[in-house]
This record gives sequence, structure tokens and C-alpha cells, in this order.
Amino acid sequence: MSAPLPILQLVDSSALPEHTVSADERLDSHYFIQWNLKRWRKSQFRQLAEPEVGWFGFLLFCEAHDETPVGTLPVSEELLAKALGITIERWRQLCARKITPLHNWTQALCDNGEVRLVHPVVTEVVRDALDRRDVRKASSEGKAVYQRQQRLSEAMRDIGCDKAVCADRVLIERLDAWLLENHHGQRRMPQFEASISRALRHAAEQGWMGRVIRKV
Repeated sequence: MSAPLPILQLVDSSALPEHTVSADERLDSHYFIQWNLKRWRKSQFRQLAEPEVGWFGFLLFCEAHDETPVGTLPVSEELLAKALGITIERWRQLCARKITPLHNWTQALCDNGEVRLVHPVVTEVVRDALDRRDVRKASSEGKAVYQRQQRLSEAMRDIGCDKAVCADRVLIERLDAWLLENHHGQRRMPQFEASISRALRHAAEQGWMGRVIRKV
């Protein structure tokens, strides 16, 4: 049998680069991998690797997205072979080729203290997915906040607040923040009306408004 590759040998972790993706990051809804077809076709791995090596390498790209930290692989030969569904002997045969399934994978130190294998392109894809997730989350949260504040404005109008007060977005944002801190439970009438009244009194005391609060 071939000897294990140097990349799988133990090294001083203090000399390793730090992986840039935290072990705390999750991509639970990451069902699709962004794949740059032209980049893949022109890569040395695609052009020089034997077909079965290329296939197993591609499977490792996919496997890495379900690992922790996301986008990494274990250094263990046994775990890598198991992930591919092959024997350790066949894995070592693949790793004895000029181009191996671990082409361009290197070791890095992760923030959970583990030494893992990382690949620059896989890390790039993961970082892009994390950025897209954060944008979607911010957009979703922003929409939820807007809708909650819109319902507050409508509730204030229903209980007789002046139209100009209900349309004051800065005031509505401040009242909403106060209610998040001081109103417990769902925003349902009549309990919510009492909380709105308390919020409006607080707003007046703080000088947030100089307008009529309720219609006479």
C-alpha cells in the first residue's frame, strides 16, 4: 500500500494559517452550491486529473459543505475514505496519483481548535453563501420590522391618535422600540391599547413629540 500523503501527516498547528470561517457558522438551508462552470473547465484539476480522481474530488467539494466548519474536510484518511464510500486502500491508491482528490487542499487551524483541510475555491463559495444568507436575513428582518411598525401606526389610528402622529416615522420607531421593552405578550387589544397609552405618555415626557396625541 502507498504511504499516506504528507498533507495528512501531523504538523505543528501553531505554524498553520487560520481558517476564516468560524465553526459557529451554519448554512442549514444551503441546498445549492454556486458553481463557476468556466472556472471549473479551465482549472488544472479538471484538465489534468484522471476521470475517477476528478469525480471523487468533486464529491469532496460537495461533502465539505456539510462539515464543521462549513467548507472544510477532516485530515483523517479513514474519514475521507468513508465520506466517499471507498476503502482506505483505494483512497491511498488515489492519493498516489500525480493529481489527487485533495488537489489544492491544505491544512488550516480552525477557531474550534481543530486542524482541518481547506480549499481556496470552496472557502470562497462558502463565504459568498454566508454573505448572501446575511443579506437575506437582514432583508427579512427589515421587512418584519417595517410591518410591525406599520401595524402599530394603524393601531394608534384606530384608538384615535392624530393622523400626523401616526404618520411620524421617527416617533413610530421610538414607540415601537419602547413597546418591545415594556409590552409583554402579543400586541392585541385591549391590552395593547393600554401599552400604547403608556408609550405615548413616555414619548411626551421625553420630548419626542409636540403634537396632539389624540383627537378631541
